[in-house]
Amino acid sequence: MGRMGGRRHLKRLAAPEFWPVLRKEATWTVKPRCGPHSADRSLPLLIVVRDVLGYAETHREARKLIAEGHFKVDGRVRRDYKFPVGLMDVLEIVDTGEYFRVVPVPVKVVALVPLSREEASFKLCRIENKTTLEGGRVQLNLHDGKNVEVPAGEAEKYTTLSVVKISIPDYEVLGYVPLERGVLATVISGINVGRVGRVVEVGSGMRHYRKLVRLEDVTGGTFYTSLDKVFVVGVEKPEITLPITMGGGEQRWR
Repeated sequence: MGRMGGRRHLKRLAAPEFWPVLRKEATWTVKPRCGPHSADRSLPLLIVVRDVLGYAETHREARKLIAEGHFKVDGRVRRDYKFPVGLMDVLEIVDTGEYFRVVPVPVKVVALVPLSREEASFKLCRIENKTTLEGGRVQLNLHDGKNVEVPAGEAEKYTTLSVVKISIPDYEVLGYVPLERGVLATVISGINVGRVGRVVEVGSGMRHYRKLVRLEDVTGGTFYTSLDKVFVVGVEKPEITLPITMGGGEQRWR
């Protein structure tokens, strides 16, 4: 991807390659605002509304729809057209009752997968760090910028790069899946982005985030990636709907 720099504006030629915008149709595009996701793993809400979902044909129309509060991200109305929509976020179209989740997919990096109302009531978040607060309370720092508190007596079981299941829009912890051998995980970046497999082995090394991970996909194939690119999605089966490439087509593994 090109350099975004520190300016308020972004040229289409410098936008991330996976953004669904025509590079030579116009000079400028929307630059995502600083928020819960980095620009190389997210899409501005305006581009989602106009270019992905097709609810508007022009920049002006999309901005108007967003400002009127027709779209929710993780259960909360977002009126900022530059708001970054990223990995595992749940998007709701208020008027139609449609729900989508942002998931990693091959080549495209991220895509929106339709959800049921029941599945849209929660999301998976990866634990990036743990912080001890005043009074001994423990806070989990999640990949999407959210922070949730857990009882001090249970804090030891939560490890970094593992996943918690939180409710929407209350952000309460509903479950926990540790990153360990045997769990199902998807790759969120790199050459294997979007591939889903079972963790077979986690290599040893001094740098935890850069450890080599071996996974086995649903076809029996083996592939490798680094630990920081692994996102746990379940134990026996994925907790969320994921598009998985098998043979010549896509199947939803529930």
